[in-house]
Amino acid sequence: MARKKSCLVVVDVQNDFCPAGSLAVPEGDQVVPVLNRWIGHFEDAGLPVIYTQDWHPSDHVSFRATGGIWPPHCVQATHGAAFHPDLDVRGTIFRKGFVPHLEAYSGFDGTLNGEPGGLSMADWLKRERVRRIFVGGLATDYCVKATVLDGLESGFEVVILPDAMRAVDVEPGDGDRAVHLMVEHGAGLSYRPE
Repeated sequence: MARKKSCLVVVDVQNDFCPAGSLAVPEGDQVVPVLNRWIGHFEDAGLPVIYTQDWHPSDHVSFRATGGIWPPHCVQATHGAAFHPDLDVRGTIFRKGFVPHLEAYSGFDGTLNGEPGGLSMADWLKRERVRRIFVGGLATDYCVKATVLDGLESGFEVVILPDAMRAVDVEPGDGDRAVHLMVEHGAGLSYRPE
C-alpha cells in the first residue's frame, strides 16, 4: 500500500442489510469483523477509510410501493439506515440514494454526508490523491459491484475483498458472477492486508 496512496471503501454495512433487517443479505453481519481488521490496518498505516450509506427518502423509486423491486430499506434517520453497531466507523461518510426519483447503487453516486450538490466520492478521492481503492461490504452483486465498476471507470485501481463481502443472490450464483465480472473488468483480489 505504501507504493500508491490507497483508501478503504466500506459499502453499505447497515442494519437493514444485516440479519433481521428489512432487506437482509445472508450472513451480512459476518463482514463486520473482517472489515474491522482492514479498517484497523488502514488506520495504522495512516490511510483513509470511507463509508457509503444508503440514505433513502420514504418514497424512493427503488421501493415496491413506487414501482421498484425492493422493500423499503435504509430510510433516512431510521435504525435500518444506521451502520451495524459493531462496525468501526471513524472515517468520512458518503450517502447515496437520497434523491427520490434516482437509483443509486454505486458509492460513486453518493456525496459527502448526502448533501445535494455536495462533494462527490470521486472528487474527494482525487483531492486526497488516492490512486487505489480497496472495496468490501454489502452486497457483492449490487452496491459493491456498482462501486467497483464505477471506480475502475473513474480511473482508480480497484482491489476487492472477497472475505469482506456477501451477496444477495436473488438468483443462485449472482455473487460469484459479480466477482467474476469485477475481475474481468480489471479489479484485483486481496484476502489480507498487504
